[in-house]
Amino acid sequence: MNAGAQELTMADTKGLPVAWTLTRWAVGAAALAAAVQAGLCALGPGGLCSAWAETAPSTQARATSAATDPLRTPAVHSPRAAQSVLLAITRAGSRLVAVGERGVILTSEDHGRQWQQASVPVSVTLTAVHFPTPQQGWAVGHGGIILHSEDGGRQWRKQLDGVAAAQLELDAARIAAAQTASDEATSDAAKRRLRDAQRLLDDGADKPWLDVRFTSATEGIVVGAYGGILRTQDGGRSWQSLRGHMANPKGRHLYSLQQAGDTLYVVGEQGQLFRSRDHAAHFDTLATPYAGTYFGLQASPAGELLAYGLRGNALRSKDDGQTWQKVDTGQPITLTAGARRPDGSVVLVDESGRVLQQSASGFKPLRVPQAFSFTGVVTAADGSLVLTGVRGSTRIAPEQLLASAQP
Repeated sequence: MNAGAQELTMADTKGLPVAWTLTRWAVGAAALAAAVQAGLCALGPGGLCSAWAETAPSTQARATSAATDPLRTPAVHSPRAAQSVLLAITRAGSRLVAVGERGVILTSEDHGRQWQQASVPVSVTLTAVHFPTPQQGWAVGHGGIILHSEDGGRQWRKQLDGVAAAQLELDAARIAAAQTASDEATSDAAKRRLRDAQRLLDDGADKPWLDVRFTSATEGIVVGAYGGILRTQDGGRSWQSLRGHMANPKGRHLYSLQQAGDTLYVVGEQGQLFRSRDHAAHFDTLATPYAGTYFGLQASPAGELLAYGLRGNALRSKDDGQTWQKVDTGQPITLTAGARRPDGSVVLVDESGRVLQQSASGFKPLRVPQAFSFTGVVTAADGSLVLTGVRGSTRIAPEQLLASAQP
């Protein structure tokens, strides 16, 4: 699917699950068929929806399906797990941890040369992972799943799923509605939020989380589809909905988090960029000149921002989002992930398999040993770049990076 089709789907097709772009959603053919079916049924009664209902699974088949619920089924261990579709990668101290389809989580002790599969209690697609310490880490994904590891990513347990997350939002929406019942200016918005929250709960565990970021072993935030955002202050033992803390009334998708010093940034679809300087108690909305989807943002404590996303669009700000300048990335190809190098420069990757290294004259492509659609990038402890994507992972050694950067 090209970038234009991606943007149309995510920005405009609110009635369908937006699991169409491999960058963050990575669903298989069965999930795609389910999404199409949901769309057909959403058009109204009769027609194909009724025809499908006539051939609906029997009670026994539904029971079998429940028994194989990916939220309850552990990820299958496979000798080919390292070749799975991987959607994100991070560091846990010097160890690397990557996550992807069917609940696969991999760890590497040698900077991405060899991988070992972790023990994971679910088999849903995992979209993001973060370790604030070498041992404590969180992974998130489809079904509203939040996983936690206490041993550097080798073993994981479930902390939350989409049903529990929807209930948290419904509880928060009820409190907000009660508090604003006498205020005509805000009661309509609170009632709308309450209706939306009830719909989330009725839908079940079908809304994915798309990013996770912890500032310590106790404080963290997850963001995801349809404006989902939760915070924990006790290491995930309890969570709080933050939908009422930011101006996102249409529930646009939130794709990525970035922390720079005491400032938290959130980027999403249709040019959304939020900033919090008070530990997520309140989010300011930052205006940018691009109205398409942002998949990521790199930020420095000095207030230098680089937002990037669909069709190769990238924008830089040197004053914490007050003014922006367009960055030339060479081709109109969706930028999917980024990372900072030890020297402070930024590396971006895209869905065509390019790796773009920031230099004084702009972003220049690096030579890549194995190019495929990339979804994640991290600087390993030895200085190499390790990338994830549709064919697993690939590694650019420090000496290769040096040679590639030379004219």
